[in-house]
Amino acid sequence: MRSIFTSLFFVASIFAWSQAGGWNPELETDAEAALSEMIEANPKLLKFKDKAYGYAVFPKVTKAGLGIGGAAGRGMVYEQDEIVGTAKLKQASIGLQAGGQQYMEVIFFEHEEALDHFKNNKLKFGAQASAVALDDGASLDAAYVDGVAVFTKTLGGLMVEASVGGQHFKFKEID
Repeated sequence: MRSIFTSLFFVASIFAWSQAGGWNPELETDAEAALSEMIEANPKLLKFKDKAYGYAVFPKVTKAGLGIGGAAGRGMVYEQDEIVGTAKLKQASIGLQAGGQQYMEVIFFEHEEALDHFKNNKLKFGAQASAVALDDGASLDAAYVDGVAVFTKTLGGLMVEASVGGQHFKFKEID
């Protein structure tokens, strides 16, 4: 019972952290560096970036769990290579899990309709959603699903994968 309360407190802390603060001027720099690192790890990712109508880059997503888990991160949203806003990512999960992990995530939007869906806070990944995990030298065999393609790159931690199931996003336009 104690571990459940500890897990709930830890997950609540992650979500509280993700809500703190407003505009972070370092977020743009971090997002650009994360996307560059992901492209360097797999240059074929550049094709997705060049052909995408838009994309969202989350330079650091923190995921943790012990029975009950969660993840949170902040990112930048681009439309035709121009910054149009920021986004918050949240994820909750329950089941057999233990550990913690940090990873980068980029979501490419194939067309304007897919990006608008994201900007209207209507994009949510269900349990069946999957991301392509980028490892140095790994082959890139992915396609858009409903106008969206998702890629992750692990920064470190003890969890084996960075799933996107259960992710919810909140977009905020830059004034």
